Amino acid sequence: MAEQGAKSLGPKVGLTTTIPVEVVLAAGLVPVDLNNLFIGNLLAYQQVSQAEAEGLPRTICAWVKGIYATLMAHPEITGVIVSCQGDCSYSQALGEILAAMGLSVIHFKYPYPKDRQELRREIAKFRARLGVSAEEVAKVHRLLQPVRQALSHLDRLTWETGQVRGRENFQFLIASSDFGSDPVAYYQKLTAFLQEAQTRPHRHPPVRLGIIGIPPIFLDLWDYLEELPAEVVFNEMPRQFSMPYPFGNLVEQYLAYTYPYEITGRLADIKAAIQERRLDGLIHYTQSFCFRQMFDQMFREKLALPILTIEGDRPTVLDSRTRMRLEAFIDVLRP
Repeated sequence: MAEQGAKSLGPKVGLTTTIPVEVVLAAGLVPVDLNNLFIGNLLAYQQVSQAEAEGLPRTICAWVKGIYATLMAHPEITGVIVSCQGDCSYSQALGEILAAMGLSVIHFKYPYPKDRQELRREIAKFRARLGVSAEEVAKVHRLLQPVRQALSHLDRLTWETGQVRGRENFQFLIASSDFGSDPVAYYQKLTAFLQEAQTRPHRHPPVRLGIIGIPPIFLDLWDYLEELPAEVVFNEMPRQFSMPYPFGNLVEQYLAYTYPYEITGRLADIKAAIQERRLDGLIHYTQSFCFRQMFDQMFREKLALPILTIEGDRPTVLDSRTRMRLEAFIDVLRP
C-alpha cells in the first residue's frame, strides 16, 4: 500500500530521482538511486527490453523502464520513494504500478512553481512519513557538508585546472544523489581521488564543453569527446545533484536545486557556467519520449553559445550518425 511509514520500507530504499536524501539517512535507511543501479548494470540494455516484454510501452522513457526492471531484479529493495512532482509524469505512473505490485511507495513532491513555504511543508511531511525529527535531519545535513564541499572542489578542478576529466566529474557528481548508498565510504573514495588528482599536471583542452539536459544514457560520450579532442568541463544535472551551494539549512539547499522547478532557474545556472567556465559550446542531451525535449528551442533562444542537440534512447554506445555530428560540431568550435 502506498504512503506507508519507514518500518515497511525495509533497510534499502529505492530513489527514482534526487530527493532530500538527508531525511532517508536520518531514518537509518540505505538510499539506492535506481537510475545509477540501472545504468551501472552490464545488462542495462536487456533490462529495458525486459520491461517492455512485461508490458511497459515502447514509447516511454528508457530510464523509467530501467528503474522498473532494476526493482524486479533486486527483491531486497521493497520500498521506493517516488518524486510525483518535479521529475516526470512517467515516474508518478510508475509509483502507482509499483504500489499495486505490493512495494511500499512514498511520494515526495517538489512545489511547482517554486515556493519556499510549500517546500518546507513538503519536507516536513516527508520527515513525518519516515518518522524523523527536524533536529535529526539537520544533524545529517551538517555531516554531509564536508562531502558536498569536496564535490565542489572536484568540480573546480575540472573546469579551472583540468586535473579532473569530464567523465570522472560526471561519475562522482552523479553518484552524489545517494552517495553510493554509503556516505562514509563515498567520502573516503572521493578524498582519495582528490589527493591523486591534485598531483596531476594542469590540462588546457582546445575545446571546452558543457553538457546540459538530463544525464545522457550513452555509455561512451565523454571518452569519444576527448578523442576529438574536447573536454566536458560542465555537467549540468550531475552538478545540481551534488547541491553545490553552501546553504545552512535543508530548505534553502533544495530550493536552489534547479532540476524540479521552472526552466528560468536552469537558464540562469547555465549562463553563469558559460561565463565562469569559459565554455565554447553546449551539448544538449535529450532523452527519447521525455517532455524536457520541449526546452531545446528555449535554450537556443536564450543561450548565446553554439548548441548541438543529441538524442538517446537506450543504454548503448554512440551510433555512427551521432559520432559524425559531434565531430562536425567540435570542428566548428576548434580554434
